[in-house]
Amino acid sequence: MPKNCIGLDIGSSSVKVVQLRETSKGLQLINFGFEPLPAQTIVDGAIMNQTAVVEAIKTLRDNLGIKGKEVATAISGHSVIIKKIKVPPMTPEELEEQIPWEAEHHIPFSKDDVEIDHQLVGSEGGAGGQMELLLVAAKKEVVSDYSMVIREAKLQPMIMDVAAFTIQNAYEANYPVVPEEAVAIINVGATLCNINIVAGGTSAFTRDVTVGGNAFTEEIQKRLNVSQEEAEAWKIGSSGEGASEVVPQEVEAVIVSVADSVAGKFQRSLDFYLAASSDARITRIYLCGGSAKVPALQRALEDKARTPVEVMDPFRKIAVDDHKFDMAFVQQHAAEAAVAVGLALRRPGDKQ
Repeated sequence: MPKNCIGLDIGSSSVKVVQLRETSKGLQLINFGFEPLPAQTIVDGAIMNQTAVVEAIKTLRDNLGIKGKEVATAISGHSVIIKKIKVPPMTPEELEEQIPWEAEHHIPFSKDDVEIDHQLVGSEGGAGGQMELLLVAAKKEVVSDYSMVIREAKLQPMIMDVAAFTIQNAYEANYPVVPEEAVAIINVGATLCNINIVAGGTSAFTRDVTVGGNAFTEEIQKRLNVSQEEAEAWKIGSSGEGASEVVPQEVEAVIVSVADSVAGKFQRSLDFYLAASSDARITRIYLCGGSAKVPALQRALEDKARTPVEVMDPFRKIAVDDHKFDMAFVQQHAAEAAVAVGLALRRPGDKQ
């Protein structure tokens, strides 16, 4: 059985690594760590500072003593387009031939500038029923940049996934999938959020929203005239890590106001999905990513969506050896590991 890939999440604020091993008793955590990136290293999913990314990957590889070279990573942002389309019934061979032409109708980039992939998600009943596909297109330039930094760090890129799908993989490995329920999984990154609504075990709607945890830090900085480091410490303090009693009252007011704005943007995406699906109902919302733990964001989204919101634990069903790992560190940063866990579940040769 091929080993799992190294899950490498190149995010806008840090690079995260997760390695998993499949055992007869289930999944086991082998490695977990992250390395911060300088500001503006990644902008809207595009790598602006390749050297910084390569150095961060090398530092993680060396510090964690990573064995193996085969990596799965993910991209997101405006360079990735995901569309659900319907096509007449055809064989896999015919579909492979037809997809580039279908893509031209649905994707705002030239087919020569993108890598295209698809996955069959279902077919409508009846003899002449149409096939439903998820069509994914990613700019070749971005795919090439991500592959290049991995190779420069002396690792081997095997799988290029989409961030919105990796959080679904992490969710399904840890939580029961109820066929008749729809859940929304939202990865709250530093500058970009990935939304994936999963209905009956299939991705029914995805969207990337260009807002993230940095909005909290920037607003605290601006309104209270403090340094970025201080603003970041206060933001984290407000989420119960560290001495929350020293967080000034004004900070809480800023966080509540930003949380309301961010939750509003999430809700607009959820409303768009609900309006397009007449009988749809979202039963629960799971947050992951660095700012998922800000209580004000959970509360604001719960109020707007009138739906229970909880922080997803991507290690919920994964065995973590408390002799090898600092459990406080793992628990504190679990929400940030969701994309990397989803990637670490992939194996070389998997259908992309």
